[in-house]
Amino acid sequence: MSLEGTAEQYRYFATAMARGSSPLYERLGLAVAEDREMLEALEALPPAKRQPNLLLAAVRLVAGTPDGYERLRAVVFDRRDEVFAVMLARRTQTNEAGRCAGLYPALASLPQPLALLEVGASAGLCLLADRYGYEYTGHDGAVTRGGAPDAELVLRCRVDGPAPSVAPITVAWRAGLDLNPLDVTDDEDVRWLRMLVWPEQTDRLARLDAAVRIARRDPPTVHRGDLNERLGALAAEAPAGATLVVLHTAVVGYVPEPARGAFVRRVRALPGHWLSQETADVFPDIAARLREPAPVETAAYLLALDGRPLAFTALHGSWQRPL
Repeated sequence: MSLEGTAEQYRYFATAMARGSSPLYERLGLAVAEDREMLEALEALPPAKRQPNLLLAAVRLVAGTPDGYERLRAVVFDRRDEVFAVMLARRTQTNEAGRCAGLYPALASLPQPLALLEVGASAGLCLLADRYGYEYTGHDGAVTRGGAPDAELVLRCRVDGPAPSVAPITVAWRAGLDLNPLDVTDDEDVRWLRMLVWPEQTDRLARLDAAVRIARRDPPTVHRGDLNERLGALAAEAPAGATLVVLHTAVVGYVPEPARGAFVRRVRALPGHWLSQETADVFPDIAARLREPAPVETAAYLLALDGRPLAFTALHGSWQRPL
């Protein structure tokens, strides 16, 4: 990746992702994009390790949240070895439980019970969709509620259309797969997850903390391995009589070709369903089936079931636009 390519990555992060969600990260992302010396320093890292969220989280882990770009720059250049060591060792494994608000209606539409297999599961918080509560507010103000009764964590979602029906789901089996699993019972892994939450987003941090408390009562199993090498073997462990669902959110975009195409072929060959929640450019064949373009005013995911587009969803689950 060229200097300009890295700069454009930071501009996109600032304007399409952080804008409206984190004023600090918007400012920092734009400043990095205009700082040639910083871009040259980042070139010492592999392209996959130059991600804005990875840099910003690593700086916060090493030296706390910077109050502006001058402080960020000082930490990177004064403590470069520490910051880059974190970036090389860690991944942007944001485990946003709020994304289950997009997944839940699709899961509820399938024959129960379910066997959930999440690719890129991080600490497995999105494997626990049945343990959260849900509240969907439709365009007419009507509200539907579902999920676990008396749940400690209730995920609220605004719907650009009628509020969906949310029948209960039953999970008979669940497993995650990740190149570098995080342990929800390990305080350092949880600290890293907290660093990946953007500074001003106190609601997201509270949501993460609640999801971690729920997960620690009965932690999900997340296996270490490559999505193509271990997918079939793990899927074979799902119990007979349960509906297998392979799901993922904001993961496959990091998988380069030809591995991405191989994953699609493998998941389509399994005896179950495929629930994807990725940006629209990740699967062009799915995006080609859209009747309307992806939102341009903000970044969004395209939710699809077995390759059929269902909705655009917010990055952190706060809204969805059914298709």
